[in-house]
Amino acid sequence: MTDTAAAEDLGDDRTLLLVDDDEAFLRRLEKAMEKRGFTVESAGSVAAGRAAATARPPAYAVVDLRLEDGIGLDVVEALRERRPDSRIVVLTGYGAIATAVAAVKMGATDYLSKPADATDIVNALLARGEDLPPPPENPMSADRVRWEHIQRVYELCDRNVSETARRLNMHRRTLQRILAKRSPR
Repeated sequence: MTDTAAAEDLGDDRTLLLVDDDEAFLRRLEKAMEKRGFTVESAGSVAAGRAAATARPPAYAVVDLRLEDGIGLDVVEALRERRPDSRIVVLTGYGAIATAVAAVKMGATDYLSKPADATDIVNALLARGEDLPPPPENPMSADRVRWEHIQRVYELCDRNVSETARRLNMHRRTLQRILAKRSPR
C-alpha cells in the first residue's frame, strides 16, 4: 500500500498520538506522519501520553515500550479504556517475545522493533483484518538483535559486567569486548 493510498484509507479521523522519550526520533516521526496525512499529537513521557490519550483519544497511536518514567503499555491501556477501536503500534529497541505478547494482550495492533521507519509504521497502523503488513525492507540483522539483547540485559543488571555475563552464560571478557564495540547495523 502506498503512502497516498494509505492516507486515503484513513477516513475522516486521522488523529495520531506519538509517545516516545527520544526527542529527535519523535520530531522526525512527527514530521513524516504529518506528511502522510495524520494530525499528530506527541508526548515524551508516560504521564503526558496518558493525559493525551484520556483527554483526546486518537484513532491511531504509536507508543514506545520503554520510557524514562515508566512503561508505554500504561498509555496503551489508557487509550483502550477511552477508545477501544483505536489502532496502536508499540515500538521498542528491545524486542522480545514476552513483551510482544504483553503488548498485544493490552490491545496493541502490532509490535515493531526500532529502528522502524514511517512506512513500516503506517503499514502496521493500516493493516486490516487478516492482512499482515509487509515485512520491513531493512529488518535488524541477527547481529543487531543479539547486540540489543545484550545491551538490555546489561542495563537491567545496572551496567554490572560480571552479573550480565553470569546471566547471559558468557565469559566476562567476551562480554567486555562486545560492549566495547559499536552496535552492528
